[in-house]
Amino acid sequence: MAKNNNNKVEQLEKTLFKAADKLRKNMSAANYKDVVLGLIFLKYISDSFKEVYEKIINKEKGFEYANPEDVDEYRAENVFFVPQSARWSYLFYRAKLPSIGKDIDDAMEAIEKENSSLRGILPKIYALPNLHKPSLGELLDLIGRIALGDEASKSKDILGRVYEYFLGEFASLEGKKGGQFYTPKSIVRIMVEMIESYKGRVFDPACGSGGMFIMSEKFVKEHQGMVDDVIVYGQESNAETWKLCRMNLAIRGIDGSQVKWNTEGSFLNDLHKDLKADFVLANPPFNDSDWSGQLLQNDPRWQYGVPPASNANYAWLQHMIYHLSPKGVMACVLANGSLSTQTNDEGEIRKALVEKDLVDCIVALPKQLFYNTGIPACIWFISRKRAGNGDRKRTGEILFIDASEVGFMADRTHREFTEEDIAKISNTYHEWRKRDGKYEDIKGFCKSANIEEITKHNFVLTPGRYVGIKDEVDDGIPFEDKMSGLTKKLAEQMVEEKKMDEEIKNQLKNIGFKI
Repeated sequence: MAKNNNNKVEQLEKTLFKAADKLRKNMSAANYKDVVLGLIFLKYISDSFKEVYEKIINKEKGFEYANPEDVDEYRAENVFFVPQSARWSYLFYRAKLPSIGKDIDDAMEAIEKENSSLRGILPKIYALPNLHKPSLGELLDLIGRIALGDEASKSKDILGRVYEYFLGEFASLEGKKGGQFYTPKSIVRIMVEMIESYKGRVFDPACGSGGMFIMSEKFVKEHQGMVDDVIVYGQESNAETWKLCRMNLAIRGIDGSQVKWNTEGSFLNDLHKDLKADFVLANPPFNDSDWSGQLLQNDPRWQYGVPPASNANYAWLQHMIYHLSPKGVMACVLANGSLSTQTNDEGEIRKALVEKDLVDCIVALPKQLFYNTGIPACIWFISRKRAGNGDRKRTGEILFIDASEVGFMADRTHREFTEEDIAKISNTYHEWRKRDGKYEDIKGFCKSANIEEITKHNFVLTPGRYVGIKDEVDDGIPFEDKMSGLTKKLAEQMVEEKKMDEEIKNQLKNIGFKI
């Protein structure tokens, strides 16, 4: 998509969200999220259906003898069948009727009935009494205008982007709760660009709304690969978040059948016990103290030490490593404390991971990237390919990247990375890995440290310990001149402070108080 078109879509996303949010009335962002995203999904599958339907009606090549109401014709094209009463055109013309809420709920039921892979996933909340029906009609009208007049394929791509944009905006509105289902795009981009999930099995054991999978699919497309070469596996313990994920995947044409849900979660009930993934990407809950670790003391996944029941960070790392294929690579976001903690033998587990030559790279992230926490975070990159396998042999080395000062403030509370920031971080890693790479240590940003240095630091993996402090740029002003200017300014400020103190005393005296 051209840059001009990208700008148009970005403007459309913002305009749509502002308009949709005005219609929220007395609903919380959490409930309204399901209303809006459900309608975007309904519009998407209806547009996809309509594209094939019109080919059949017009008897285009390959569809000369097809029946427009035959479910199998649409399954053959990997498109969901949409019954007449659930088609967007039907609902659009009923948008102003008092029954529109029930009409949409019935439409969702009808779609699930005809498409087994969607059963139990679509929201059926539109007839609820607290959902203002005139506003629902306006919302239907608003979403119905997305990409109006564009080709169906463009329309579908825009709908996918709108869905993703709305997920991020709702995560921002919901704050801490929003962070449970959405990982900011900047972080996902860094992870995917660095591990290069071109082809194979991609696994996320804490998949939220599926952002890691969507970005993997985008990455493959951008690098001219075949999307079908990527198979996604996931697990989620929150039913509502899992539904968002399945819709998010369906809207991108990704098979989500291996993305599972159960209430116990990945630790207590691993639904992919035999999976060995080529790529693992995850942003699990930070410092989770309620992960039932006391019930899993003898679990075979703890190959490098038993993680403490009070903190799941090293349980997540070992769970993911357990699911890595013999040449697999992974990226996992964790709290910065995971890099230095010595509590409850966590330091010994970290030491074992380093000595077993699994830790490839550590990236320290800046503050304010997340919607739900101010805790400083990092990304662990684990690799079973460090002995070569196309890259240079880098056993006994770890790359440290300190990106804690990278990025820009997108708004008052949230930081993001630019394209240049993402390229700088990922290219540094790739050049370090290459056999003929042009990697160089950059003071204050990156350092390739050997096992001797890491041992000297007692296996603490905080990048700041290794990369050092960036040299200040010499501005050419002699030190004596700088000090002279600073002391002059300080003297002026001290005089001004005395004047202000006297003024405060006088004002207090005027109202009967003496200092």
